[in-house]
Amino acid sequence: MIVSAHIIGGKRLGGAELFYARLVNALHQRGHVTLAMTVPDSLTAAEINPEITRIDIPMRGVWDVWSRWQISKAIQQHHPDIVQTYMGRATRLTRLPFGQQPVHVARLGGYYAPHGYRHAHAWIVNSPGIHDHLIQHGFPPERVFHISNFVAPCIPAAPEVLRPLRRELAIPDDALIVVAVGRLHPIKGFDELLEAFAAVPVWIHDRPVYLIIVGDGPLAIPLQRHAKRLGISDRVRWPGWRDDAGRFQELADLCVCSSRQEGIGNVILEAWARCRPVLSTRAQGLQDIITDHEDGWLTPVGKPIALAEAMTLMLRDEPLRHQLAVNGRRTLLARHGEETIVNAYLDLYQQLLAAVSSRSTRPGK
Repeated sequence: MIVSAHIIGGKRLGGAELFYARLVNALHQRGHVTLAMTVPDSLTAAEINPEITRIDIPMRGVWDVWSRWQISKAIQQHHPDIVQTYMGRATRLTRLPFGQQPVHVARLGGYYAPHGYRHAHAWIVNSPGIHDHLIQHGFPPERVFHISNFVAPCIPAAPEVLRPLRRELAIPDDALIVVAVGRLHPIKGFDELLEAFAAVPVWIHDRPVYLIIVGDGPLAIPLQRHAKRLGISDRVRWPGWRDDAGRFQELADLCVCSSRQEGIGNVILEAWARCRPVLSTRAQGLQDIITDHEDGWLTPVGKPIALAEAMTLMLRDEPLRHQLAVNGRRTLLARHGEETIVNAYLDLYQQLLAAVSSRSTRPGK
């Protein structure tokens, strides 16, 4: 049995935090003892199976010496075979000797600055683009591994369950709804999504069209002002950061990802899990998982007019949306299913541990 410790420093439930919880829980269910290290009062901790041993560590910053000592102490006490860190803060605070157990694996879900990750023993990336990003920055190819994310399929909520959410947002029952989820940050391209939506007809098939952008971030106020300048404020809803973002996707007739850059695009997998059609830009991490016109619809990055045309086309064509949603769910199960991804992690852990064992038994060691 492989014992693994998993460390993350985020408080909110972003894509990395949600995947962290899913993977830790899945490893635990498979009988692999896990140790979860999270920050106190984090929303991530609430997603972790209570049977899993969890340790609160502040991780206030990358120079938090006290937290670095606490991580080291926890590792010494629990003796994991693998220590897997997520994103920059947890990775920088974790320092382990190379060539012996435990093996430090850093997982990257974005195109982060590489200097804070070089001290890890191996790296897991969730898209080919991030793999290439690390190789281009001099990381050893034989220690960089690509393993995708997984999202479990969801049972769709009944319309009467979602009706109160529509009322909360003041959206009519007959409206067509476009939903986008993500941090309100420049790389997400929400400014261009708003420009595209401004070019979409107000009514399609005698149904009003609304846009919901779920998230928060540094561009919250500028984006709302941008919507006002475009004259679409009355058709755009801003529920903010919500732990139940998936419920908004269930409202959607169409899920849109307008990112300029992405790792894998968890919002795509989550839309497929809810059997919702996806319209996306051709950002590298997104076109790596979407087959254009088969399980999603792709448009060029930075082209709001092309995005508007595709949005209008899809909102007018219900059979097309249905087929893309069904195909997307099929892709999710085939390529991003829990069993496939968890097996890939366990196989990699075994490979890394075997390499350490091999080095320690060489003559002269």
